[in-house]
Amino acid sequence: MKKILLIDDDEALCELLTEYLVGEGFTVESVHTGPEGISRSAAEPWDAIVLDVMLPGMNGFDVLKQIQTQGSAPVLMLTARGDDTDTVLGLELGADDYVAKPCSPRVLVARLRNLFRRMQDEPAVLNPHQVGDLGYDRQNRRVTVGERDVALTGAEFNLLVLLLEHAGELVSKEVLAKQGLGRALQAYDRRIETHMAQIRKKLGPLPDGSPRIKTVRGAGYQYLVSQ
Repeated sequence: MKKILLIDDDEALCELLTEYLVGEGFTVESVHTGPEGISRSAAEPWDAIVLDVMLPGMNGFDVLKQIQTQGSAPVLMLTARGDDTDTVLGLELGADDYVAKPCSPRVLVARLRNLFRRMQDEPAVLNPHQVGDLGYDRQNRRVTVGERDVALTGAEFNLLVLLLEHAGELVSKEVLAKQGLGRALQAYDRRIETHMAQIRKKLGPLPDGSPRIKTVRGAGYQYLVSQ
């Protein structure tokens, strides 16, 4: 059974989501404050963490920062409906996905299963690959630039690998959304742009100082290779 940690101060919602998730075959533990969430996330391994943005005292973004120093479980944020600021900030800080509140249990289950499917569907690769000065290992989900390890979220890693496997070629936003994030591209969806901005920031430029990733406006992205 997949183990889910639910961090939300709304106890009634936690009961509703827990009942539904258990009925769908998950094991669930819920806590209602940020410090409790940080403590429980570090206490044992979790398959996924569902984290509310609006927690009392210590908000979900601060909790997310702490959680990411403790392990690699994917994090799904619960954000206010229509609040793009919360969604973008959560993705920039390393969340893997989000669900807008009021939260439908069916949608939450679908998003969680999608996260797990993306991880399970990745083929095992025994040997690391090298593209210029950048190395990546799909089995261990590791990226290096030169001698430097680069810490990426699950979504960032998936998107980067798609670009690297087609280095020098244009990869459309539709392909990135479907294969990298596990769902069809939607109008006004800024998740890919947000993830790409973080990937660029973490990787830095190519050795010659030029950008690694080129935006082809209205079409997609291209990982550039030094000549």
